[in-house]
Amino acid sequence: MPSAIPDGELSIAFLNEEMICQIHLDYLNDPTPTDVITFQGDSDFDIAGEICVSVDYAIESSKKRILPLNFEITLYLVHGWLHLAGYDDQSPNEQQKMRLMEKKLIDQIKISDKLPIFNIKK
Repeated sequence: MPSAIPDGELSIAFLNEEMICQIHLDYLNDPTPTDVITFQGDSDFDIAGEICVSVDYAIESSKKRILPLNFEITLYLVHGWLHLAGYDDQSPNEQQKMRLMEKKLIDQIKISDKLPIFNIKK
């Protein structure tokens, strides 16, 4: 069930594959690469949350899906933000709700012509 995101600082970390795999292992007991990992915030500490984005995963995925890299990374940020807002994707029903909200938000970003540009240096 969606909820309010705590007020406070939002941390966004852009990570390579090695770093996202380590976090995935440390916190979710899964050593495989993933696109985004989100940590809930704590209003008592003025922290909205943290969104960890795998740039390497985004690069590979954008190539496979034939989408611009900035779109792929924006999708990961929206996905992480939705997790902070209480959306989940563990069941098919939850996945469907999250995908619909992702699409709605991405469409709003496109319409407003506010799709961010990311300069990736390797």
